[in-house]
Amino acid sequence: MLSALTSLALLSAGSASAAPPAAPAVSAAAWDTDRAASAYAASPASVTASGSENGGTAPGLAFDGNSSTRWSSNFADDAWIRVDLGSTVRVHRVVLEWEAAYGKRYVLEVSKNGTDWTPFYTETDGTGGTVTAHTHPQEVTGRYIRLRGVQRATPYGYSLYSFRVYGGEPAPASTTRTNLALNHPARADFYQHAGNSPAFVTDGGWPANLKDDATRWAGDWNADRWVSVDLGATSTIDTVDLYWEAAYAVDYELQVSDDHRTWRTVYRPTAAEVAARRADVKSPAEATGRHDSVRLPQPVTGRYVRMLGKERRSFYNPAPATAQFGYSLYEFQVWGTGGSAQAAYPALPGEQPGTYQTAFFDDFTAASLDRAKWRVVRTGTEMGSVNGEAQAYVDSMDNIRTENGNLILRAKYCKGCTRAGGGTYDFTSGRIDTNTKFDFTYGRVSARMKLPVGDGFWPAFWLLGSDVDNPSVSWPASGETDIMENIGYTDWTSTALHGPGYSADGNIGARQTYPNGGRADQWHTYAVEWTPTAMRFYVDDRLVQETTRNKLESTRGKWVFDHNQYVILNLALGGAYPAGWNKVTSPYWGLPQSSVDRIAAGGVQAEVDWVRVEQKR
Repeated sequence: MLSALTSLALLSAGSASAAPPAAPAVSAAAWDTDRAASAYAASPASVTASGSENGGTAPGLAFDGNSSTRWSSNFADDAWIRVDLGSTVRVHRVVLEWEAAYGKRYVLEVSKNGTDWTPFYTETDGTGGTVTAHTHPQEVTGRYIRLRGVQRATPYGYSLYSFRVYGGEPAPASTTRTNLALNHPARADFYQHAGNSPAFVTDGGWPANLKDDATRWAGDWNADRWVSVDLGATSTIDTVDLYWEAAYAVDYELQVSDDHRTWRTVYRPTAAEVAARRADVKSPAEATGRHDSVRLPQPVTGRYVRMLGKERRSFYNPAPATAQFGYSLYEFQVWGTGGSAQAAYPALPGEQPGTYQTAFFDDFTAASLDRAKWRVVRTGTEMGSVNGEAQAYVDSMDNIRTENGNLILRAKYCKGCTRAGGGTYDFTSGRIDTNTKFDFTYGRVSARMKLPVGDGFWPAFWLLGSDVDNPSVSWPASGETDIMENIGYTDWTSTALHGPGYSADGNIGARQTYPNGGRADQWHTYAVEWTPTAMRFYVDDRLVQETTRNKLESTRGKWVFDHNQYVILNLALGGAYPAGWNKVTSPYWGLPQSSVDRIAAGGVQAEVDWVRVEQKR
């Protein structure tokens, strides 16, 4: 590896140092400043509204920086408030601080002329409090920002303590040397959550100590990650400045492209530089970032510039062990001439045309499981032990079979009888999926099921990203869609989405109770409609959760549901989710003795009448 680094360095290396910036940093007032408050301070007439409750709740009071004053609208669902920022700004985020009279449904919109408005955040089930609506990866550039009410949560008007807007003017085309990346679109393959999106690497600022948790991009926990900047037009580039937080890249490449698909490497640290960076191991509490000012050996041309990570910095953990985080970059500057303020984020996908047609169906009427449609998953072969569950998944007719036109997934107990994946298990159960048989993107997925009731019984009907086994992706970046989970309770099931920034206990989910005394051990239909713009979950055709791409990316993290997933059916026993509710720790985590006795007696099983996937054609 070192020899390869050295040969590349001879071709393309410039200098990278931790020296002071080659050019002046953007002034503190221009970085991460509330542009709405600045506009109001400069001209109170920049703020207008549909009306106010009274003279003591005028619209300007949402922009005065005083958290004890507020704007309260006229008592109308369609009330609005807007601010003229005074210049065209790329908006990074909007922060709303609601008083008790909040909006249940409302829209944030942007306009270049104050007449034509484009929505960029839509709230359909607001709960008040403080709401931060990040704009990445949307194109939100304009002079005017408006909150337009759709439905009040109370009989009173909409009431805001503060309405804050953050962003900056995009760097225009330039014939003199300048930072062409300032407030330009930035993209990354992954990021940890909405508050660490790539949009922050071009917002013009960084903390002087390169340590504070200020605006920054944070990649997820993989070495093979990138962040790029769109300069808007072909440019001549001579220097790139990277302002890193403590989790910097030990090794990386700088690349340029004309189309964001084909990349040319123009810089990589030498082997000696990589070794020195690798040797700088400090605990997270002691570590600080660094400033890499990379002067290229000769100017290069391109529209897009990318940092492609190769190796992450290590930290000494008190364990003791070596710990690594995702890459963390405060600012990405690109110095040269050219560029264009017209740079824009790519348009997001819209809804699909066509009508739903069946693409996959199994009603389990065959004498045995149809292995042309289903893969049987085994612990220690297709998967390892997960979530602290007590069972081993095995390929056995005792656990997976068809019977009377239904799929049966049955739990079995035998103390110490099963060895799998290097472990010994007291329980076996069944898990099947369509991976490599039927993987798909978008559709309506449904199943009719009857579930076992009892503490710690954990049947599930769900989808998992087909790239989950790719080590450069893995979970949760692969995405997971839980159409139905039940952990043994009679009266409720749950739905959830998992992805970067919203996984495990922090998932985006909901619990659903059955109406009119319904029970989990009766037949019910569970479904999700997965589109390019939303996930809608149903129980017996009743909508129980709707999560839009817009709200997910604005408030939680990256939407990772734009590639293939596959269907999974399984019956787990005990583990993290049941234990979180029933608090059982013995004899098994999440699985009490009463449930063990029931499994031993036989008959604990999940039944599936049919599974269907429909896609638009």
